[in-house]
Amino acid sequence: MSKSLWAEADRLSRCIAPSFPPSNLRGRKSEFQVGWQNDQFEDPGMSERILFLTGRLAESSLNKTLESIPDRQFSFDIKVLGVSVAALMTTDLIAKRLDPFDGVDRVILPGRCRGELAILETQFGVPFERGPEELKDLPQFFGGEKYQFDLSHHDMKIFAEIVDAPQSSVSSIVSRAERYRLDGADVIDIGCLPNTPFPHLEDTIKALKHENFIVSVDSLADDDLLRGGRAGADYLFSLSERSLWIADEVDSTPILIGDTPTDLDSCIRTVEKFLPTGKAFYADPILDPIHYGFVDSINRYKGLRDRFPNIEILMGIGNLSELTHADTLGVNTMLLGIASELNITALLTTEVSRHCRSVVKELDSGRRIMFAARGESMPPRHIDEALLALHDRHPFPYSTSEINEFADAVKDTNFRIQVNEQGIHVYNRDGIRRATDPYDLFPKLNVDDDAPHAFYLGLELARAEIAWQLGKRYEQDELLSWGCVWRDEPDDLTQFSEEKSTLKARKHNYKTKRSKG
Repeated sequence: MSKSLWAEADRLSRCIAPSFPPSNLRGRKSEFQVGWQNDQFEDPGMSERILFLTGRLAESSLNKTLESIPDRQFSFDIKVLGVSVAALMTTDLIAKRLDPFDGVDRVILPGRCRGELAILETQFGVPFERGPEELKDLPQFFGGEKYQFDLSHHDMKIFAEIVDAPQSSVSSIVSRAERYRLDGADVIDIGCLPNTPFPHLEDTIKALKHENFIVSVDSLADDDLLRGGRAGADYLFSLSERSLWIADEVDSTPILIGDTPTDLDSCIRTVEKFLPTGKAFYADPILDPIHYGFVDSINRYKGLRDRFPNIEILMGIGNLSELTHADTLGVNTMLLGIASELNITALLTTEVSRHCRSVVKELDSGRRIMFAARGESMPPRHIDEALLALHDRHPFPYSTSEINEFADAVKDTNFRIQVNEQGIHVYNRDGIRRATDPYDLFPKLNVDDDAPHAFYLGLELARAEIAWQLGKRYEQDELLSWGCVWRDEPDDLTQFSEEKSTLKARKHNYKTKRSKG
């Protein structure tokens, strides 16, 4: 279930069945007048005293989880504020229902509790903060196991190539460049095509520079490179022994290759000839596709780094990502690991094939994670979840017996949905239903005459099925997480969630039925 009854998304009960609207809650004094779980904190000698606020359904599990934290350095108490589901609490409700207290250093709220915390801090005089979204994550939340890495730094520059620029309008090139920049690209690479006129090359560079883009031009033709450099391109792909003279004609920074791209010795000679100029450059020994010299090409990068420990090296990854029909996130992560070990500081990528549509975003996340991992002399694990798209590290936090306990405590008609290795669990006060196929659940839910409710459950059960099939964490009323491949806008928990169309339709239907009968 969403947030596992510790911080179930606040839309959950309202979207499924409005059993606990604030107007009803105000009349249930017996539920709100719940006292402290203990008369005193467990151990006054502990360094910190924390008050946890939660809902009735999560109280027992919260207590067990807190008790199980190894080497716990705080004493705690738990207060239930008269709601079944913890996430239905808001800062406004807490301000009205929480009695004054003493001897508390801070208050921990459910992770999805909405509203401004500053209001509570002013009223009660102690810090308030949101806990983790999953109750089972509390030990990590307090145990200091998860260090928050700084992902604001990296040392790899991303060149995003627009390969069909000669066949694209200037406006469409600028538009695509804007998307690449938003995804994390540092340089927009203008790809030229063999034997294809590019009369608007200069206009393209001018338009991009006007929008403050850093621009490179990529061509095998000397004339294209000269035109690009004279028009103001910042980088040129690529100059070899044969074409090094172009670097004397323009101010652009060259990417150096061998006369034969796969010839490491020729690439080394190009670098050696250019080094005395003192100008900046990148060297690229060229990455080849699998079964066309891929392993040898990795060895070329290693050989170039061994020969020149301090030069800037670029790796073009498109030959592998575009020509391998596999999810690009794993492919790119491995290449980023190689680049990180070899101190490769620039990456050229393309998004031609549709399976490569998120490559720039993947590289942007990956380069930051690799930089942080290298700085800590550790593998790229436990740093960030951005490189996990298909699976989660801990997809199923609750066992079937624990879900059964949650279900036994439910006293209303609202459907809760949870997923674990055994499948999908749907329950309310009328019992629990289990299946691995949502179609098997429909006859047991009794929503035949409630279209909005059926639509809502269909959506949630589809998400739950995907989560069960792939091994992803499911949280009711929340989108599935796809790492850096696709990210929704961050949820602003200081604001209250908007009603969805299904809830509005259910309210309308309810009012209509009441007026008729």
